[in-house]
Formats: sequence, structure tokens, C-alpha cells
Amino acid sequence: MWWSYEDVQEQKERLQREIAKRTKRGETFEPLAAPAGQKKLCATFWGQAWCRNLESYQVYESRLPRGRSYLRQGNVYNLEIEAGKLSAVVAGSELYETGIHIQPLPKKQWQTIVEQGSGQVGSMLDLLAGKLGDGLMRLLTDPQDGLFPKPKEIRFDCSCPDHADMCKHVSAVLYGVGVLLDTRPELLFTLRGVDQAELLSNASSATITDLSAGAGDLAGADLSAIFGIDLAVDVQPVDGEPAKPVKKRSSKKP
Repeated sequence: MWWSYEDVQEQKERLQREIAKRTKRGETFEPLAAPAGQKKLCATFWGQAWCRNLESYQVYESRLPRGRSYLRQGNVYNLEIEAGKLSAVVAGSELYETGIHIQPLPKKQWQTIVEQGSGQVGSMLDLLAGKLGDGLMRLLTDPQDGLFPKPKEIRFDCSCPDHADMCKHVSAVLYGVGVLLDTRPELLFTLRGVDQAELLSNASSATITDLSAGAGDLAGADLSAIFGIDLAVDVQPVDGEPAKPVKKRSSKKP
């Protein structure tokens, strides 16, 4: 079927009207912002590692490019990452509900990663920023025994009429995970059902507790300093309120 520019534009306008209608009914549509054009889709270790893992499987290669294009066009909404599950709404010819189920990382496999990675990461911020030694990087990204899911551990579910195992809407959501991991890398551990703090076996329990509490969302942190990247070029800046100064108690006795 041949699509003209007018057809595409009409489809976009129709979908925007549908989104506006559903928004008035109380639904939320939050687009996932992704770099357009030739810019790198992901800018950090975790986002890039997720995408490289996807692209390493031949079973996915024919469907991935279209999904990447969908994501760059701003067609992925409400992407959520939970333990063992991804969900989003993807705009195609209609608005499609897309769900992806991912098996939890086997406990034995995770325990092997923890044991072999012992002592190779000093803090939660280093871990989430991808500031890791070569040994731990290879361990986490190993295609068979690492942290990232294999095709046999992934099941797709989309409301679109495409009967292919991986439709372009699913592909767009999978790439969207990489974009989201750029700013919220801890969600990868949430997705696989493991506790990233276990990799900090040599750190004090107090340090782990403090950093875990502060690392739940890096949106308010200085990502340029943490990730070593130029946010003005590769990542959209995140608005956040400046930290309020802490008042020091006087050491003088009354």
C-alpha cells in the first residue's frame, strides 16, 4: 500500500485527537523522549549495553530498525518497567497496548554474578553510572550468563493485528527501555528481579542503605558529572529543584 504525506499527516492528527479525547477522560499520555536523526539513541553504559544485547540476536534483526524509527518519532507513551514486565502505549495506525513479559534472572545465575563480581565496584553511584572494571562489565553483559535477558526469556503481547512474534510496536518499546535506562539504570535490576546492592559486598551496610535510598531516581542528580556525558548534546536535561542547604547545629551550649 502506498502512503502519501497527506495520509501520514492525517493519521497523526487522528491519533492526536484520540489522545486528547482519552486525556479528557483522565488517562495520562507521557511520551518517551528519544533523540531524533542520527544522534545516538542511548548515551550511557547501561542504555547502550541494553541495545547492543537486543541487536546481538538474529531472531530480532528484521524487526528492530522499524521499532527504532517509531521510538525516534515519539510514538511510545507511558513506558513502565516493573519486575518481569514492560508496558507502554504505542501509536501506529491506532493506539496499541503493548506488554512484554521477561522472566526473572535465575537466582543461581545472579548469585554467580555477585560472587564473581565481588569487590569490583565501590559505590552505588559508580554502579549506576557504569563506572565498572572490564571484568565486571564482561560479567554483566555476557550474552549467556549476564544480566540481560535472552530471547527465550521474553514473551510479547501487543493489541495490533500484526501476527509476527515481534511487531514494530514491541520493538519500539524494547528500544525505549534503553533510552529510559540512560537516566534510571536501576530499573534494569528491578526488571530482572534482583537487588543491585548485593554487588556492593565490600561496602558498609550503612553506605549501601544511604545510596540505595538516594539512587531510586537520578533525575535530580548532576547527570553530567555522574555519567561523564554532555547533556546538552546527547540527553535531555531534567528539571529538578536545587537541594536546600542544611542548617548546622550550633556547638555552643546554652
